[in-house]
Amino acid sequence: MLCIVPCIIGGSYLFSKLISNETVNELDAYMKLGAIAQEVFSSFRTVLSLNGTHYEQTKYQKELSATRKISVLKGCIFGAYMGWTFLILCIIYVVGFIVGTLYIYDGRHGKEKLTDIFTIVIIFAESIIFVGYIGPFMQSLAEAKAAAILVYQLIDETPLPNVSENRTRDEFELKESPIDIHGDIKFDHVNFTYPARPEKPILRDFTLEARKGKKTALVGLSGSGKSTCISILLRYYDVSSGTVTIGGRSITDYNINQLRQHIGVVSQEPILFNTTIYENIRYGKPNATRQEIEEAAQQANAHNFIIKLPNKYDTVVGECGIQISGGQKQRIALARAIVKQPSLLLLDEATSALDSFTEKVVQEAIDMVSYGRTIIVVAHRLTTITNADQILVFDNGEIIEQGTHNELISRAGIYQDMFRLQQIQENLDDRINESIVETDDAVTTSTRKRSKLLSDNQESSACEGKSILTSYNKSLLLRLLCMNRPEWLLIAIGCTACIMSGISQPVCTILFTKLLYALKSCAIAEQRHSILITSCFILGLGFIVLGIRVVQFMTFAMSNSKLIERILSKTFSQLLSQEVAYFDDIENSSSALSTRISSDALNIQNIIGTRLAIVCETMAMFLFVLIFGFWLNWQLAVVVALLILILFITIYTNLRVQAQLSARSSIIQGQARSLAVEFIRNIRTVKQLAIERIALKRFSDLIWRAFILCRNYSIISGMLFGIICCLNGIAVAIIFWVSIGLVEDHILNRNNVLLVSIFAIFFTQALHVLMNITINMGASISSVKNVFELFDRTPSIDNTSTKGQKLTEFHGKIEFDKVRFKYPSRPESVILNNFQLLIKPGQRVALVGTSGCGKSTIIQLLERFYDPSCGRILLDDVDIRNLNIQSVRSYFGLVSQEPVLFDLTIAENIAYGKENISIEEIIEAARKANIHQFIQQLPEGYNTRVGLKGELLSGGEKQRIAIARILLGQTKALLLDEATSAMDSYNEQIVQEVLEEIQVNNPQMTSLIIAHRFSTIRSCDLICVIEKGHIVESGTHLELLEKRGVYYYMLAQNNNN
Repeated sequence: MLCIVPCIIGGSYLFSKLISNETVNELDAYMKLGAIAQEVFSSFRTVLSLNGTHYEQTKYQKELSATRKISVLKGCIFGAYMGWTFLILCIIYVVGFIVGTLYIYDGRHGKEKLTDIFTIVIIFAESIIFVGYIGPFMQSLAEAKAAAILVYQLIDETPLPNVSENRTRDEFELKESPIDIHGDIKFDHVNFTYPARPEKPILRDFTLEARKGKKTALVGLSGSGKSTCISILLRYYDVSSGTVTIGGRSITDYNINQLRQHIGVVSQEPILFNTTIYENIRYGKPNATRQEIEEAAQQANAHNFIIKLPNKYDTVVGECGIQISGGQKQRIALARAIVKQPSLLLLDEATSALDSFTEKVVQEAIDMVSYGRTIIVVAHRLTTITNADQILVFDNGEIIEQGTHNELISRAGIYQDMFRLQQIQENLDDRINESIVETDDAVTTSTRKRSKLLSDNQESSACEGKSILTSYNKSLLLRLLCMNRPEWLLIAIGCTACIMSGISQPVCTILFTKLLYALKSCAIAEQRHSILITSCFILGLGFIVLGIRVVQFMTFAMSNSKLIERILSKTFSQLLSQEVAYFDDIENSSSALSTRISSDALNIQNIIGTRLAIVCETMAMFLFVLIFGFWLNWQLAVVVALLILILFITIYTNLRVQAQLSARSSIIQGQARSLAVEFIRNIRTVKQLAIERIALKRFSDLIWRAFILCRNYSIISGMLFGIICCLNGIAVAIIFWVSIGLVEDHILNRNNVLLVSIFAIFFTQALHVLMNITINMGASISSVKNVFELFDRTPSIDNTSTKGQKLTEFHGKIEFDKVRFKYPSRPESVILNNFQLLIKPGQRVALVGTSGCGKSTIIQLLERFYDPSCGRILLDDVDIRNLNIQSVRSYFGLVSQEPVLFDLTIAENIAYGKENISIEEIIEAARKANIHQFIQQLPEGYNTRVGLKGELLSGGEKQRIAIARILLGQTKALLLDEATSAMDSYNEQIVQEVLEEIQVNNPQMTSLIIAHRFSTIRSCDLICVIEKGHIVESGTHLELLEKRGVYYYMLAQNNNN
């Protein structure tokens, strides 16, 4: 019998290896799906504005198809494993009894050894049965192993020798002695290329010196290497050659965390974390007091708008700070940098998102906190750096001019040309500078409360669109089966195979008893014949069950894979159709959704995949046992039925406990996953703030809470598991006790007692299997519930709807008729109040106002990200809500303040959301946006991948690609939300000329422009000044100057800047 053990071990290892390999492939496929979901939902407004939902659905479906083949193959392997275990069981019976009879017949052993044969066979049979117990967990073990491989690869990854984050972090934890980074900053003959593009040099033999306590400004065209210097100082990268020193000491000699803690950074696109304003500022200095945080906010001109918020400093800003305006984000980021009291302050277009008034105040704050500090400023707006002690002009990774503002203006060089392009086109009267009245700060945008969008208790309103979450009464399993309707033939075949497989166990028991009866036979020839025939039947049954189980698990895997594909496809489609307000909720952030989709899919797979096949097989076995029991003796069958009922009640209780655990732990684990994704996605900001330990602690705290919760529930679940095991033993004892009583009463034939005992063993084994597969079933049920809640949710604005009127030709007339709007998640704050605006076809209309006054909200309403609370928006005199939503968005070309690119090639980004676009059309659009020349210089040209959110490109390069993207479409109206804020003066002038040329060539094209730079809007046909959610002034540039109202003073302030 021991000769069979290597077969058992070898077979188990082989099958586990095969399943593990397929699981790795499956997890890899789900990771790709999660990455797509993360990218789409983190940039959802951009996807919608470009009508990219169909493209993303197709892309998602393509990746999803790969998972189906893997699931089917894994099901076949698992079926072969389960069939193999049964075949080994049959071989044990056959070998055991054939070899046992040989021992009996060779004369050295008598019949008294029959009990020894029986014991040995039963022991080995039980052993293989226990090996079979791990079958339902093979998939889980394989998933854990595959995930562990990725984790340990990351842990064991060897960092670059010159930048070892692990080493420097450990040093920092062991020794926190203060460092001094006051001193001159020098780049000495530095060469640098990005690791992702080693063939394209960024800095070439670069030399720079920034004096201690002085303000140094870096200017130049987009992509010339200015922001790269900031990244090198923060040690995101190390130079290829040359040295960078602070105070004569190489920056590689400083502890990297301490170095970053002494540097304050405000970047062009500030990143805020999904927590309160207070916590966001405190990230700059973890031990800061409340007073220090408020003082920093006051210096950054953020305190006034913060205290007007309902929750003040405890207001949650949302994912990436989406709940507040760009200017407000910038000021909070500046406060975060100021609270550190840094020795070195790096400002990368720090005021690009601010209006002229706020910019002046913030600039004054920067000047005030700059005393005694070294300041390095990256700027495109040259008026912000006229007071710099030194200005360095970059071109293609080299410094071509340097000096003060006056020195550079006196030269006939590039700086002089750049500055002249930014000069105000019309001279203001000298009297403007004599009386500058400070306008009120922006009307504050109230940040959403943590209220669930799916709540059924939302207050109904006649003028507000609502999302209705319909209730459903069908059972979850029935709904799953209904979704699996196209595969019912496969399911029927699988269920038939389950019944046959379930019956095979009792049949094997009957054959086993025949072997025992044969050994009691008197005639040796009869014994041999009977044992040989029965052994052949048992062996044949083993091979038959092997084939049946392969078919059983293969059919369930096929139907399961198609169902999972259908569920994931519909889930992704349903999420794409949800209104933007759905994603504003903190529980529906992009990171939470992307992880939830993958985890729900895997959990549902557990309930309808291999486990469902085992459940069906076990239930078939139970049914056969009961039928056979009633045929054998009805009294015994009743006892068995009662025992089954008691055990099922215990198992059901255990299942309920697990469901409660899953419901509570999934919330905490979801928060942990969202937190991890947020920190990793914004890893530059995390490193810049040197808050790795804080991020780790927040994540660890959530994991610890989940551990404590699971531990407490595991104790209860373990007790129930022990009770079930105890009941199993009691059940067998009761069956034997009742059987003996029936034999004594001559109701049951004593020859059937052996049959009853073996049935009792199989009965307890079936219960063990059923009990084991219910582990983690609670998580599966919870996931099914989540999925169907999403399926039943009706969005207030269906982004994928094909209904609605399509205009034959949109002429460009836009009208806001008494529009009142407040965000669904913050109904206490009115953003637009009785807003009235008429834009005629072909008009260029500009919206100006302080940060947070509602300008960007107007564009979001035009894109139908939201609907007005009251009033109407008309396009060519047709209510926008009656129009086809896809056609509405195709009319507009939107370039936002923070352009979003996707992890695709440049050509794919420009052609995003459009079909059948030739490369010639892409190149023409790029030429118009002044980006073609830059693209040609890249080694892979238009096939260059831009990275996640365009991280491999500079801000100006991203903005120009975004402009090329809208120029490619058949745009009828341009929506420019600070479209040129990230550009240098040269490229800004070119793009402005391109946009004006488009307007001239197509006089019917309407333009709606949001701008803080007044030089970009002076030629507009209509300028509207927005304050407190409505228009307080409107007219042309000259008309508004003559009124000497709010616009007059805003422009005067801008001129002073």
